Amino acid sequence: MTKDKSLEELFLTQQPHFDDKTEFMAALSRRLDAVEYVRQHQEATIHRYRMAMLVAFVIGIISGAVTLAFVLSVPTDVPLFTFNVQSGFLSWLAENSRIISSTALTLLICLGLMSIASNVHDILRIRKYSSI
Repeated sequence: MTKDKSLEELFLTQQPHFDDKTEFMAALSRRLDAVEYVRQHQEATIHRYRMAMLVAFVIGIISGAVTLAFVLSVPTDVPLFTFNVQSGFLSWLAENSRIISSTALTLLICLGLMSIASNVHDILRIRKYSSI
């Protein structure tokens, strides 16, 4: 308690005195302008993040829908891609091309959803720290 009282007394005894009011106001104005610049920059960055996320979301939806429509429109007994080489691995790959491409599409969609969730989290974190 005594330390707090001594610090409080120290701060109470200090009376700031300014010799030049115009110089102080100019410095204050420069600092406020710098703060305003940083605030505008953060708002512009958040806006760019939102637009990039929206564009990525729309492109993901369109490309996922097109790919899914293509995979579902091809007959089940016809492989999606074939190889002219007769090899054990390549013939297995051609036979299972539908399952492989469906799995790859599912993984890409999951990766896109996780990326969108991560971007939303980052934007909310930036917004929280910028408002403090």
